[in-house]
Amino acid sequence: MGALLSLQFLCVFSLSLTGSGCATLSYLLQAGRGQLAIMNRARPIEEVVRDQRIPVRVRELLAKVHSIKRFGQDSGLKPTRNYEEFVNLDRPAAVWVVSGAEKLRFKSKEWGFPILGRVPYLGWFDRHRAISFREKLSAEGWDVDVRGAAAFSTLGWFRDPILSTMLPESDEALGELVDIVIHESVHATVYVNGQAFFNESLASFAAEKLTLNYLEREVGVNATQYKAYVASLKAERERAKEMHDAYSKLSALYASQKPDEEKLSVKQEVLLALREQLGIKRDINNATLIQFKEYRSDKEQFEKLLNACGGQWPRFWRLIASIKAEDFKQPQQEDFGILLSPLVEKGC
Repeated sequence: MGALLSLQFLCVFSLSLTGSGCATLSYLLQAGRGQLAIMNRARPIEEVVRDQRIPVRVRELLAKVHSIKRFGQDSGLKPTRNYEEFVNLDRPAAVWVVSGAEKLRFKSKEWGFPILGRVPYLGWFDRHRAISFREKLSAEGWDVDVRGAAAFSTLGWFRDPILSTMLPESDEALGELVDIVIHESVHATVYVNGQAFFNESLASFAAEKLTLNYLEREVGVNATQYKAYVASLKAERERAKEMHDAYSKLSALYASQKPDEEKLSVKQEVLLALREQLGIKRDINNATLIQFKEYRSDKEQFEKLLNACGGQWPRFWRLIASIKAEDFKQPQQEDFGILLSPLVEKGC
């Protein structure tokens, strides 16, 4: 009950920020109920690993969590009490993430919350409610994207458990588990309010690099788990290139002087071609492409900064932590390389 009450308390402040009292209350209540349901089903990982009724694959993966967390801490990430428990969700996603964007501009719809600031997406624990919310935003004229997420971070408000959705039945399962634990641990270590592009790109960069380091140390570069994770990264980068090309084409289109009707027509052609190229069955739109940008922006600058720190992650995190919300020129700033460049030049 305490978890639900804390979210209701936050709602009092949220109403004045969003101007959408009923909708905000409804969202926070479902978030509270969803989080409480997960907490009530959590079991200590040590207990689950000893439970012979649990599939061997799951127990073997869970047995690695402690070493993954220790590896993250040795790499300078903040020690937390997260990932000490396990929850079997019996569903394909932990949450369904809903985001919106303008139809002829890469401008996200945002929601404001206390402490967290403004965010460009909302997570729903029930898929049907996420779909219903998508329909509401669509009726308001937004491009809307709904995607399932295997994990989420409460940023220290609660003890995040390992979820069954974080353990895919594939050769890259160990790599995916490491990636997610590291990714969410980065959020617990560094989080700038109102800057999703910075937060998600930083977490994605660090998770990829550190996951490869962990797998090399634990299983070796010739192991199936290592090769499977590398293959998944390669496929993701190829997909990212196609998404980036489409984003660039549409950005130029939206900035042009062409009539809106022509822009909409060309937009549909570009998105249809992208879906066919990538084999995507669901609809994609501006909201989909903005999420790609959130997770992929300015990774080259992070790489340069890590190199400037001699590849030493603790030194890297100390520099990153010096970046504050007031250093950004605007909320949800896409180009944050201008904040990293001086740090790179200065060095560690």
